Amino acid sequence: MRRWSLWAKNDEGSAALEFITIGVVLLVPLAYLVLTLGAVQETMLGAEAAARHTARVIGQAENADAAAHSGDAVLSSVIDEYGMNAENVGVSVTCTPAGAACPAAGSTVIVKVETYVSLPFVPPIFGLDRATRIPLQAAAAQKVSRLWGAE
Repeated sequence: MRRWSLWAKNDEGSAALEFITIGVVLLVPLAYLVLTLGAVQETMLGAEAAARHTARVIGQAENADAAAHSGDAVLSSVIDEYGMNAENVGVSVTCTPAGAACPAAGSTVIVKVETYVSLPFVPPIFGLDRATRIPLQAAAAQKVSRLWGAE
């Protein structure tokens, strides 16, 4: 007589159900993580490129008017290229040493770009989209030639 068979369960077919359940439980958060990290990486690369290229164009311009025009053109081009929302991008341009006109001969132009990434699939109800933003910041510096603006 087999007494152990009374306590044993019939496990036929349960492996597939367990595999599907555990697979979905692990796959959905992993897919969301990949989407979120992709969005953060894309926006971070865009912010870094915007800061770097804008600083370079301002530092290599012939005069202040050309620097302002070229800087704005490059900034808008990079924002479009990386698919960022121009309303969410903040840019500040400063020069060191402080007190001189910016840009000036021999100074260093520092461009800071600030933006944020909203998490994917977060609805804009109750301010959830604003509460779950990930702030990003990038900065770049470019030395201006001592002969800048000289003819």
